[in-house]
Amino acid sequence: MKVIRVNLDKKVCASHQIHVGEGILGRMGLILAKNNWASRYLVVTDSNVSSIYGEKVLAIMREASLPADIVVVPAGETSKAMPTCLHLVDTMTRLGADRGSALIALGGGVVGDMTGFVASVYMRGIPYVQVPTTFLAQVDSAIGGKTGIDLPQGKNLLGTFLQPKGVFIDLGFLRTLSYREFANGLAEVIKYGLIDDPALLDLLESKAEAIMSYELGVLEEVVWKSCTIKKAVVEVDETEKGLRRILNFGHTVGHAIEAESGYTISHGEAVSMGMVAEAFISEKLRHLSTEERRRIEALLRSFGLPQRIPGSLETDGIVSRIWVDKKKTGRTVPFVLLKKIGFPFVNGDVPERLLRETIEELKE
Repeated sequence: MKVIRVNLDKKVCASHQIHVGEGILGRMGLILAKNNWASRYLVVTDSNVSSIYGEKVLAIMREASLPADIVVVPAGETSKAMPTCLHLVDTMTRLGADRGSALIALGGGVVGDMTGFVASVYMRGIPYVQVPTTFLAQVDSAIGGKTGIDLPQGKNLLGTFLQPKGVFIDLGFLRTLSYREFANGLAEVIKYGLIDDPALLDLLESKAEAIMSYELGVLEEVVWKSCTIKKAVVEVDETEKGLRRILNFGHTVGHAIEAESGYTISHGEAVSMGMVAEAFISEKLRHLSTEERRRIEALLRSFGLPQRIPGSLETDGIVSRIWVDKKKTGRTVPFVLLKKIGFPFVNGDVPERLLRETIEELKE
């Protein structure tokens, strides 16, 4: 098992460890018991994950003599909303959860984001632990302390920052994922290479077959590199006042596509489309070379990720959702663009005409 330490110097109590390895779930109970973060735990999971891992996690908690109950929410992005949060809170109060309790987010990004949000506001804040079961959550959403839920107007418009007490990334979870779900995480891994580490792109290109075959030795290296990149950014800028914005490459356009599709397009697929769109904008503004933009498209294509936007989505709808992006300041929406691979920058002056033109050009 490898351990990555997230050091948040101004908030020592928020510093924590990310545990990465195959078959590490059994150690989680011992670590929770040793650290004594709570007197009891509520495992929050979705209907898909519960049927496979719910009882296993409860058994691990019992073996460590930790009282635990399980709360199951419907699977899918539509659960990441206020009605589900209120249902979760109602269940927690009926089970007697108090300020000495903690939540365990067992699932993908939806469960992790929503569980963290509820933990941050329940009785003005209780601890939580991340146990990400999807590749996307393991390399991205479980790291960094962002929580959030969606509103009809857009994605993650309600949210807080609350660091988990710990993150437990068991690579064994990946064996039960469909390739489409697995590829969702690859979109975020590619993003890390584009904004920070070109060597990671080299690894993805050279080990593509092993990655798509779920070879856990290679995947451990990919997860390790991804978590290390994200934790380094979070350590510098925990609450996204500056540097952390580079992690949004592909997300400004991607989130709008995801929401406009009614979440029928997955997060990773939308981010893939968003990265292509923002690479094209970078090229049109004479920052990114055509050669590097084509390399980005080719890498996404090699892993079966989309590079074009469905023609059924309205350009007006996508653009209007971009203008209510939670990251906007006044009437300015910051876009993360690329000068070259590994050199991102934030541009708050992308003309709407150029944005519309790019979306139209990328429609299938």
